[in-house]
Amino acid sequence: MSEMQYNTHLAAEFFVMSALHRLGVNALLTLGNKKAVDIVVEKGADTLTVEVKGLASAGSFPIGSYTAKAQDKNHYYVFVSFLGKIGDPVCLPDVYIVPAKDLDGKGLVQHNKVNNVLYSELEKHTNRYKNNWAVFTKKEASK
Repeated sequence: MSEMQYNTHLAAEFFVMSALHRLGVNALLTLGNKKAVDIVVEKGADTLTVEVKGLASAGSFPIGSYTAKAQDKNHYYVFVSFLGKIGDPVCLPDVYIVPAKDLDGKGLVQHNKVNNVLYSELEKHTNRYKNNWAVFTKKEASK
């Protein structure tokens, strides 16, 4: 991973952490070089895990192996695109918050040597996933 890619990923993680804390969510950043979970969120009695994927532009987010995570109803992907303006601290990134279980069902994953989620595919689901911070704050309706 190049220094710019690493800095982009860190910027994305810290942006998500900042937003969660501003919403009053108890969130903890995990540490490590090759981690599968970037952020742990307490939501009532549940623990949610979050994997943050950051891009400096609007392209393709590599997600690697995700099939086991797709079975976990408490695992989320947060896709952060700085839309080519990562050097502008005033510009807000686009953020899509997607439950791992929705990745295949919505056709978001492009399968190849490295599984990817295309920014252009996320845009097709703007109403459902863009700025979907409520998944970390709202209580689920009882069934």
